[in-house]
Amino acid sequence: MQRIVDIGRRIELIPMDPHFHDITIGLYQQQSVNAIIGKATPVFLVHTYSHIAGAAERIENVRQAMQTLGGMLKTPEGLLYFPCGSAHQLGCRRVFLEACKLASHTDAEPRPLNILDKKSRLTITVDSIGDGGYRVTADGEGRRAARRVSAIAGGLMKLGEMESVETDGGDTVAFDCGYTHDALVGLLLTRAPNVRITLREEEMSATRGVLSAPSQQL
Repeated sequence: MQRIVDIGRRIELIPMDPHFHDITIGLYQQQSVNAIIGKATPVFLVHTYSHIAGAAERIENVRQAMQTLGGMLKTPEGLLYFPCGSAHQLGCRRVFLEACKLASHTDAEPRPLNILDKKSRLTITVDSIGDGGYRVTADGEGRRAARRVSAIAGGLMKLGEMESVETDGGDTVAFDCGYTHDALVGLLLTRAPNVRITLREEEMSATRGVLSAPSQQL
């Protein structure tokens, strides 16, 4: 008789991993008392039902890449969490998707807090101002620069569930946890200029199906 194990609520799915035999990899959210920070904390499980040789190593590669790309930490049981103790679910989904694009965790590097915005040809920089806040600036002036700064700040809010901080330029956003997340912001910044495309991709991802049972995988 099979034993059903509650692995949490699935929040993202890679139906076919191009880097390892097209196995299915899922990201699940659980709630756990984290002994490291001493309180109930949202934790994330990277999981596959595949038992082919090397599958466990592939999952560990994804976990390590998520630690690098998102500034996440890992419990002794292999569950991932943000050091602030908040879920940041949308941000975690993006970290997971980006980690699965890499063949190995050794390819993962923290993203810088600046990018060249292809639409405006301006360099966009995001600076931490403390208490979870980040100010978006551009190396230019005028309406075009102001519009792109505002658009990218809005993209960060949508992708990372950040909040707008009232300023004259509408250029400051913040995490409600009040914690600095430079690695996560650097990752989100690469997608913020094209947030509509990113959100469409995530909508398509949500319709890809469910993680197959062990009997349906290699």
